[in-house]
Amino acid sequence: MIQLSSYPRQADLSNWRTAPHNRWAFHNVDKIIATASVENDPADISVLVPASRRFGGSLLGKLALGAIGTDAVVVLHGGRIVFEWYARGNDAHTPHILMSSTKAVIGLLAGMLHERGDLDLNALVSAYVPEIASTAYQGATLRNLLDMRTGIALDASQQHAYDAATNWELLASGETSAGLAAFFEHMTAPPRPHDTPFRYISANTDLLGWAIERATARTMAELLSTWLWKPMGAESNAYMTVDCKGLARCTGGFCATALDFARIGQLIVDNGRRGIHQIIPEQVIDDIANNGDAEAWRNGEWGKSFAAISENMRYRSGWYLLDDQPKTIFAMGVYGQNLFVDRANKIVVAKFSSWKKPIDYLPLGLTHKWYERLQRSLIARAGR
Repeated sequence: MIQLSSYPRQADLSNWRTAPHNRWAFHNVDKIIATASVENDPADISVLVPASRRFGGSLLGKLALGAIGTDAVVVLHGGRIVFEWYARGNDAHTPHILMSSTKAVIGLLAGMLHERGDLDLNALVSAYVPEIASTAYQGATLRNLLDMRTGIALDASQQHAYDAATNWELLASGETSAGLAAFFEHMTAPPRPHDTPFRYISANTDLLGWAIERATARTMAELLSTWLWKPMGAESNAYMTVDCKGLARCTGGFCATALDFARIGQLIVDNGRRGIHQIIPEQVIDDIANNGDAEAWRNGEWGKSFAAISENMRYRSGWYLLDDQPKTIFAMGVYGQNLFVDRANKIVVAKFSSWKKPIDYLPLGLTHKWYERLQRSLIARAGR
């Protein structure tokens, strides 16, 4: 069900991603943008138990608040909560926007549907969405969309049309939007070769979402609820922003609590299992962890800029892979949204932020240093 509530005048479509308005807006997105609810099952919640030994707030809280501008953080070790902290109006029950960490959630769902036989990730996008067969996406596969390896490059006019189609922007006087599907149908630029080095195009994941909805004849919110949110034992409902026609914003519109975001990470640590139930097929998790083209990343548009974090990286199905030891896979969204997963050491860190800038390399770098310090501390503590 699409919902749109009233909202305070200080935060609206014109400023909701601009500081300081984003501090309120990022955990009140459904009061600004139309959304579709991703239902949990209140009778079947996976309980996260606090660890007997927890980190004190003086160590992690000060770093989170002062250095990496955190709205919420949940740290799990061995499936138990070792640290939990909230600020800026957020609490344990506050859904916060994941921004582009949404891509990682969609990547999991796409892999699950592929394993079920409901979706073929190696198929052409046009097999599910024939409307794009003569557009710039001609010849692209769903795998190309997932791994950001299309030949798409939006010019200024196309980028403006895409932004207007998302339902995230205040339109200029007299300007209208027909939604994301109409945008993709009218991408008339000549097609370029696909299967290229990594090139980050947010529109790719929105098109993937449309293909998934077409393949299954179900909305993204229904699919996430049925195959992930309810089986995982989410504690709270989540929601997804939608465009003016109700099509999901799969590139960045998912909103969930930090605890439920951490539950996704715990599912990955547990190889997709919750108790006796296999929620995410192991093949999906193994594919993310073991595949992804290191050369495509190294030669792609972010290879050099992320070298300060690691020169041993890959990208697969919306997830970033760090091949340094200990290995980590992580989801990342603008303004400081992250989910870090160390499978070998059973560490999960879910973090939400509302940075002043979408991409700020200072807190981004500090976030990774903070995570590495935390990771070392947890590993050392487990060895005692």
